[in-house]
Amino acid sequence: MGLSGQREKTKREKRYGLVLAVLLALLLGSILISFWIGYYPLAPGEVVKAFLSRFGYEGDVSSQAVTIFWNIRLPRILSAVLIGASLSVAGSVYQGMFRNPLVSPDILGVSSGASLGAAFAILNGASGWLVQISAFAGGILAVACSYLISRRSAHSQTLSLVLTGSMIMALCNSGVTMIKYVSDPNDVLQQITFWLMGSLTKTDMESVLVAMGPMILGLAAVFLFRWRLNLLTLEDEEAQSLGIHVRRYRLLFILASTLLSAAAVCLGGLIGWVGLMIPHMARALVGADHGRLIPACGMLGAAYLLLMDDLARSLLSLELPLGVVTSIMGAPFFVYLIIKRKER
Repeated sequence: MGLSGQREKTKREKRYGLVLAVLLALLLGSILISFWIGYYPLAPGEVVKAFLSRFGYEGDVSSQAVTIFWNIRLPRILSAVLIGASLSVAGSVYQGMFRNPLVSPDILGVSSGASLGAAFAILNGASGWLVQISAFAGGILAVACSYLISRRSAHSQTLSLVLTGSMIMALCNSGVTMIKYVSDPNDVLQQITFWLMGSLTKTDMESVLVAMGPMILGLAAVFLFRWRLNLLTLEDEEAQSLGIHVRRYRLLFILASTLLSAAAVCLGGLIGWVGLMIPHMARALVGADHGRLIPACGMLGAAYLLLMDDLARSLLSLELPLGVVTSIMGAPFFVYLIIKRKER
Protein backbone atom coordinates (compact mmCIF):
# COMPACT_ATOMS: atom_id res chain seq x y z
CA MET A 1 0.00 0.00 0.00
CA GLY A 2 1.40 3.39 -1.04
CA LEU A 3 1.58 6.53 1.04
CA SER A 4 -1.59 7.96 -0.51
CA GLY A 5 -3.43 4.69 0.16
CA GLN A 6 -2.29 4.72 3.78
CA ARG A 7 -3.49 8.29 4.19
CA GLU A 8 -6.86 7.41 2.68
CA LYS A 9 -7.21 4.44 5.04
CA THR A 10 -6.35 6.62 8.04
CA LYS A 11 -8.90 9.18 6.89
CA ARG A 12 -11.61 6.51 6.63
CA GLU A 13 -10.75 5.19 10.10
CA LYS A 14 -11.02 8.66 11.61
CA ARG A 15 -14.34 9.26 9.87
CA TYR A 16 -15.68 5.93 11.11
CA GLY A 17 -14.60 6.73 14.67
CA LEU A 18 -16.30 10.11 14.44
CA VAL A 19 -19.54 8.53 13.15
CA LEU A 20 -19.56 6.01 16.02
CA ALA A 21 -18.95 8.79 18.54
CA VAL A 22 -21.88 10.79 17.11
CA LEU A 23 -24.14 7.71 17.16
CA LEU A 24 -23.18 6.99 20.77
CA ALA A 25 -23.92 10.60 21.72
CA LEU A 26 -27.27 10.34 19.90
CA LEU A 27 -28.12 7.16 21.81
CA LEU A 28 -27.20 8.66 25.20
CA GLY A 29 -29.12 11.83 24.39
CA SER A 30 -32.16 9.79 23.37
CA ILE A 31 -32.03 7.91 26.66
CA LEU A 32 -32.01 11.16 28.67
CA ILE A 33 -34.87 12.57 26.58
CA SER A 34 -36.87 9.37 27.12
CA PHE A 35 -36.57 9.73 30.90
CA TRP A 36 -37.85 13.29 30.64
CA ILE A 37 -40.86 12.63 28.36
CA GLY A 38 -44.04 11.42 30.04
CA TYR A 39 -46.82 12.45 32.41
CA TYR A 40 -44.21 12.81 35.15
CA PRO A 41 -41.00 14.26 33.64
CA LEU A 42 -37.72 13.27 35.29
CA ALA A 43 -34.93 15.85 35.12
CA PRO A 44 -31.35 14.55 34.68
CA GLY A 45 -30.63 15.24 38.36
CA GLU A 46 -33.69 13.24 39.44
CA VAL A 47 -32.64 10.38 37.16
CA VAL A 48 -29.22 10.19 38.81
CA LYS A 49 -30.67 10.40 42.33
CA ALA A 50 -33.35 7.79 41.59
CA PHE A 51 -30.71 5.45 40.20
CA LEU A 52 -28.42 5.90 43.21
CA SER A 53 -31.32 5.37 45.63
CA ARG A 54 -31.19 1.64 44.86
CA PHE A 55 -27.57 1.63 46.11
CA GLY A 56 -28.06 3.39 49.43
CA TYR A 57 -28.40 7.04 48.44
CA GLU A 58 -30.74 8.86 50.84
CA GLY A 59 -30.64 12.42 49.48
CA ASP A 60 -33.43 14.66 48.31
CA VAL A 61 -35.39 12.39 45.94
CA SER A 62 -39.11 11.67 45.99
CA SER A 63 -40.46 8.15 46.28
CA GLN A 64 -42.62 8.82 43.21
CA ALA A 65 -39.54 9.60 41.11
CA VAL A 66 -37.85 6.40 42.31
CA THR A 67 -40.92 4.31 41.45
CA ILE A 68 -41.28 5.85 38.00
CA PHE A 69 -37.57 5.43 37.26
CA TRP A 70 -37.25 1.76 38.25
CA ASN A 71 -40.72 0.40 37.45
CA ILE A 72 -41.78 2.36 34.36
CA ARG A 73 -39.13 4.38 32.53
CA LEU A 74 -36.04 2.17 32.90
CA PRO A 75 -37.71 -1.11 31.73
CA ARG A 76 -39.31 0.72 28.80
CA ILE A 77 -36.07 2.42 27.75
CA LEU A 78 -34.08 -0.81 28.01
CA SER A 79 -36.76 -2.58 25.95
CA ALA A 80 -36.59 0.04 23.20
CA VAL A 81 -32.79 -0.05 23.13
CA LEU A 82 -32.63 -3.86 22.96
CA ILE A 83 -35.44 -4.22 20.42
CA GLY A 84 -34.13 -1.45 18.17
CA ALA A 85 -30.58 -2.83 18.18
CA SER A 86 -31.74 -6.43 17.69
CA LEU A 87 -34.09 -5.74 14.77
CA SER A 88 -31.57 -3.45 13.05
CA VAL A 89 -28.71 -5.94 13.31
CA ALA A 90 -30.94 -8.83 12.19
CA GLY A 91 -32.12 -6.79 9.21
CA SER A 92 -28.56 -5.96 8.24
CA VAL A 93 -27.57 -9.64 8.44
CA TYR A 94 -30.45 -10.80 6.25
CA GLN A 95 -29.99 -8.01 3.69
CA GLY A 96 -26.34 -8.96 3.31
CA MET A 97 -26.83 -12.71 3.37
CA PHE A 98 -29.69 -12.66 0.83
CA ARG A 99 -28.00 -9.90 -1.21
CA ASN A 100 -31.24 -7.91 -1.25
CA PRO A 101 -31.60 -4.45 0.35
CA LEU A 102 -35.39 -4.82 0.58
CA VAL A 103 -35.25 -7.81 2.95
CA SER A 104 -36.57 -7.48 6.52
CA PRO A 105 -35.95 -9.67 9.61
CA ASP A 106 -39.28 -11.43 8.96
CA ILE A 107 -38.06 -12.96 5.69
CA LEU A 108 -38.09 -16.48 7.21
CA GLY A 109 -41.38 -16.04 9.10
CA VAL A 110 -40.08 -15.33 12.60
CA SER A 111 -42.53 -12.50 13.35
CA SER A 112 -45.49 -14.42 11.92
CA GLY A 113 -44.55 -17.51 13.92
CA ALA A 114 -44.19 -15.44 17.08
CA SER A 115 -47.58 -13.83 16.43
CA LEU A 116 -49.18 -17.25 16.07
CA GLY A 117 -47.56 -18.45 19.30
CA ALA A 118 -48.67 -15.37 21.21
CA ALA A 119 -52.22 -15.49 19.81
CA PHE A 120 -52.52 -19.16 20.75
CA ALA A 121 -51.33 -18.45 24.30
CA ILE A 122 -53.72 -15.50 24.71
CA LEU A 123 -56.60 -17.60 23.39
CA ASN A 124 -55.92 -20.18 26.11
CA GLY A 125 -55.79 -17.58 28.87
CA ALA A 126 -52.02 -17.63 29.46
CA SER A 127 -50.36 -15.03 31.66
CA GLY A 128 -47.88 -12.41 30.45
CA TRP A 129 -44.67 -14.39 30.72
CA LEU A 130 -46.27 -17.49 29.17
CA VAL A 131 -47.34 -15.35 26.20
CA GLN A 132 -43.73 -14.22 25.84
CA ILE A 133 -42.41 -17.77 25.94
CA SER A 134 -45.03 -18.95 23.47
CA ALA A 135 -44.21 -16.09 21.09
CA PHE A 136 -40.49 -16.84 21.30
CA ALA A 137 -41.04 -20.55 20.69
CA GLY A 138 -43.37 -19.82 17.76
CA GLY A 139 -40.76 -17.61 16.10
CA ILE A 140 -37.99 -20.19 16.53
CA LEU A 141 -40.21 -23.00 15.24
CA ALA A 142 -41.25 -21.02 12.15
CA VAL A 143 -37.65 -20.33 11.14
CA ALA A 144 -36.67 -23.93 11.86
CA CYS A 145 -39.42 -25.14 9.52
CA SER A 146 -38.30 -22.71 6.81
CA TYR A 147 -34.69 -23.83 7.05
CA LEU A 148 -35.39 -27.58 7.17
CA ILE A 149 -37.83 -27.46 4.25
CA SER A 150 -35.39 -25.40 2.17
CA ARG A 151 -32.75 -28.11 2.65
CA ARG A 152 -34.98 -30.51 0.68
CA SER A 153 -35.29 -28.18 -2.31
CA ALA A 154 -33.42 -28.66 -5.59
CA HIS A 155 -33.01 -24.89 -6.03
CA SER A 156 -30.24 -22.78 -4.49
CA GLN A 157 -30.50 -22.49 -0.74
CA THR A 158 -30.94 -18.71 -0.83
CA LEU A 159 -33.92 -18.93 -3.17
CA SER A 160 -35.34 -21.91 -1.27
CA LEU A 161 -35.13 -20.04 2.05
CA VAL A 162 -37.01 -17.07 0.63
CA LEU A 163 -39.75 -19.25 -0.88
CA THR A 164 -40.23 -21.46 2.17
CA GLY A 165 -40.12 -18.41 4.44
CA SER A 166 -42.95 -16.84 2.46
CA MET A 167 -44.95 -20.06 2.70
CA ILE A 168 -44.44 -20.37 6.47
CA MET A 169 -45.33 -16.71 6.88
CA ALA A 170 -48.60 -17.20 5.01
CA LEU A 171 -49.49 -20.28 7.07
CA CYS A 172 -48.79 -18.52 10.37
CA ASN A 173 -50.78 -15.44 9.33
CA SER A 174 -53.69 -17.72 8.42
CA GLY A 175 -53.45 -19.33 11.84
CA VAL A 176 -53.55 -15.93 13.55
CA THR A 177 -56.59 -14.97 11.49
CA MET A 178 -58.37 -18.19 12.48
CA ILE A 179 -57.60 -17.63 16.16
CA LYS A 180 -58.93 -14.07 15.95
CA TYR A 181 -62.07 -15.37 14.23
CA VAL A 182 -62.91 -17.81 17.05
CA SER A 183 -61.85 -15.48 19.91
CA ASP A 184 -64.21 -13.71 22.27
CA PRO A 185 -64.60 -10.24 20.72
CA ASN A 186 -65.12 -8.59 24.11
CA ASP A 187 -61.90 -9.77 25.70
CA VAL A 188 -59.49 -12.14 23.93
CA LEU A 189 -59.73 -10.52 20.50
CA GLN A 190 -58.88 -7.13 21.97
CA GLN A 191 -55.81 -8.57 23.72
CA ILE A 192 -54.59 -10.25 20.53
CA THR A 193 -55.14 -7.11 18.46
CA PHE A 194 -53.30 -4.93 20.98
CA TRP A 195 -50.35 -7.35 21.06
CA LEU A 196 -50.15 -7.45 17.26
CA MET A 197 -49.98 -3.63 17.07
CA GLY A 198 -46.73 -3.60 19.06
CA SER A 199 -46.23 -1.62 22.25
CA LEU A 200 -43.88 -1.21 25.20
CA THR A 201 -46.63 -0.14 27.60
CA LYS A 202 -46.68 -3.32 29.67
CA THR A 203 -42.96 -4.08 29.75
CA ASP A 204 -41.40 -4.60 33.16
CA MET A 205 -37.90 -5.42 34.36
CA GLU A 206 -38.67 -9.15 34.62
CA SER A 207 -39.70 -9.42 30.97
CA VAL A 208 -36.67 -7.35 29.93
CA LEU A 209 -34.31 -9.68 31.76
CA VAL A 210 -35.95 -12.74 30.20
CA ALA A 211 -35.56 -11.38 26.66
CA MET A 212 -32.10 -9.94 27.28
CA GLY A 213 -30.36 -13.33 27.30
CA PRO A 214 -31.21 -14.39 23.72
CA MET A 215 -30.63 -10.84 22.46
CA ILE A 216 -27.15 -10.57 23.97
CA LEU A 217 -26.27 -14.04 22.68
CA GLY A 218 -27.44 -13.17 19.16
CA LEU A 219 -25.72 -9.78 19.13
CA ALA A 220 -22.47 -11.29 20.40
CA ALA A 221 -22.49 -14.01 17.72
CA VAL A 222 -23.13 -11.52 14.89
CA PHE A 223 -20.53 -9.09 16.24
CA LEU A 224 -17.80 -11.72 16.59
CA PHE A 225 -18.31 -13.18 13.10
CA ARG A 226 -19.42 -10.02 11.29
CA TRP A 227 -16.38 -10.11 8.97
CA ARG A 228 -17.56 -13.47 7.57
CA LEU A 229 -20.82 -11.84 6.54
CA ASN A 230 -18.92 -9.88 3.88
CA LEU A 231 -18.05 -13.17 2.18
CA LEU A 232 -21.66 -14.40 2.33
CA THR A 233 -22.66 -11.43 0.17
CA LEU A 234 -20.75 -13.15 -2.68
CA GLU A 235 -22.02 -16.03 -4.76
CA ASP A 236 -21.73 -19.39 -2.96
CA GLU A 237 -19.06 -20.75 -5.31
CA GLU A 238 -16.94 -17.62 -4.99
CA ALA A 239 -17.26 -17.61 -1.19
CA GLN A 240 -16.25 -21.28 -1.00
CA SER A 241 -13.20 -20.60 -3.18
CA LEU A 242 -12.07 -18.10 -0.55
CA GLY A 243 -12.13 -20.82 2.10
CA ILE A 244 -15.41 -20.11 3.94
CA HIS A 245 -17.87 -22.86 4.85
CA VAL A 246 -20.96 -21.19 3.37
CA ARG A 247 -23.63 -23.47 4.82
CA ARG A 248 -22.14 -23.43 8.32
CA TYR A 249 -21.88 -19.65 8.54
CA ARG A 250 -25.26 -19.12 6.90
CA LEU A 251 -26.82 -21.34 9.58
CA LEU A 252 -24.92 -19.46 12.30
CA PHE A 253 -26.22 -16.08 11.12
CA ILE A 254 -29.76 -17.43 10.69
CA LEU A 255 -29.71 -18.77 14.26
CA ALA A 256 -28.32 -15.51 15.67
CA SER A 257 -30.78 -13.34 13.72
CA THR A 258 -33.68 -15.60 14.72
CA LEU A 259 -32.77 -15.22 18.39
CA LEU A 260 -32.67 -11.44 17.96
CA SER A 261 -35.95 -11.18 16.06
CA ALA A 262 -37.90 -13.69 18.16
CA ALA A 263 -36.79 -12.11 21.44
CA ALA A 264 -37.64 -8.63 20.11
CA VAL A 265 -41.13 -9.71 19.06
CA CYS A 266 -41.87 -11.53 22.31
CA LEU A 267 -40.83 -8.43 24.28
CA GLY A 268 -42.59 -5.69 22.31
CA GLY A 269 -44.98 -7.38 19.88
CA LEU A 270 -44.92 -6.63 16.15
CA ILE A 271 -42.75 -3.55 15.56
CA GLY A 272 -42.10 -3.37 11.85
CA TRP A 273 -39.84 -1.46 9.45
CA VAL A 274 -36.95 -0.98 11.90
CA GLY A 275 -34.96 -3.89 10.44
CA LEU A 276 -35.57 -2.59 6.91
CA MET A 277 -34.88 1.13 7.38
CA ILE A 278 -31.95 1.32 9.79
CA PRO A 279 -29.44 -0.82 7.79
CA HIS A 280 -29.89 1.55 4.83
CA MET A 281 -29.30 4.60 7.02
CA ALA A 282 -26.23 2.98 8.59
CA ARG A 283 -24.81 2.01 5.19
CA ALA A 284 -25.11 5.64 4.09
CA LEU A 285 -22.99 6.61 7.11
CA VAL A 286 -20.29 3.90 7.29
CA GLY A 287 -20.48 1.95 4.01
CA ALA A 288 -21.36 -1.65 3.20
CA ASP A 289 -18.52 -3.35 5.13
CA HIS A 290 -20.30 -5.40 7.80
CA GLY A 291 -17.33 -5.07 10.12
CA ARG A 292 -18.31 -1.42 10.50
CA LEU A 293 -21.99 -1.70 9.60
CA ILE A 294 -23.08 -4.00 12.45
CA PRO A 295 -21.97 -1.71 15.35
CA ALA A 296 -23.45 1.32 13.59
CA CYS A 297 -26.75 -0.51 13.00
CA GLY A 298 -27.00 -1.47 16.66
CA MET A 299 -26.55 2.05 18.01
CA LEU A 300 -28.61 3.78 15.33
CA GLY A 301 -31.47 1.26 15.69
CA ALA A 302 -31.54 1.63 19.46
CA ALA A 303 -31.65 5.45 19.26
CA TYR A 304 -34.28 5.38 16.49
CA LEU A 305 -36.72 3.14 18.35
CA LEU A 306 -36.28 5.18 21.54
CA LEU A 307 -37.26 8.33 19.67
CA MET A 308 -40.19 6.56 18.00
CA ASP A 309 -41.42 5.40 21.40
CA ASP A 310 -41.12 8.98 22.67
CA LEU A 311 -43.31 10.09 19.77
CA ALA A 312 -45.82 7.33 20.53
CA ARG A 313 -46.07 8.58 24.12
CA SER A 314 -46.21 12.30 23.40
CA LEU A 315 -47.99 12.94 20.08
CA LEU A 316 -51.50 12.55 21.52
CA SER A 317 -53.04 12.47 24.97
CA LEU A 318 -53.72 8.77 24.32
CA GLU A 319 -50.57 6.69 23.75
CA LEU A 320 -50.22 5.36 20.21
CA PRO A 321 -49.12 1.76 19.52
CA LEU A 322 -45.41 1.77 18.73
CA GLY A 323 -45.88 -0.56 15.74
CA VAL A 324 -48.27 1.95 14.18
CA VAL A 325 -45.77 4.82 14.57
CA THR A 326 -42.88 2.85 13.02
CA SER A 327 -45.14 1.81 10.13
CA ILE A 328 -46.12 5.43 9.46
CA MET A 329 -42.43 6.35 9.34
CA GLY A 330 -41.35 3.25 7.43
CA ALA A 331 -43.85 3.08 4.56
CA PRO A 332 -42.69 6.32 2.85
CA PHE A 333 -39.08 5.17 3.26
CA PHE A 334 -39.90 1.88 1.53
CA VAL A 335 -41.45 3.80 -1.39
CA TYR A 336 -38.29 5.89 -1.59
CA LEU A 337 -36.14 2.74 -1.79
CA ILE A 338 -38.23 1.30 -4.60
CA ILE A 339 -38.05 4.53 -6.64
CA LYS A 340 -34.32 4.85 -5.99
CA ARG A 341 -33.62 1.29 -7.18
CA LYS A 342 -35.72 1.85 -10.32
CA GLU A 343 -33.73 5.00 -11.18
CA ARG A 344 -30.50 3.03 -10.86
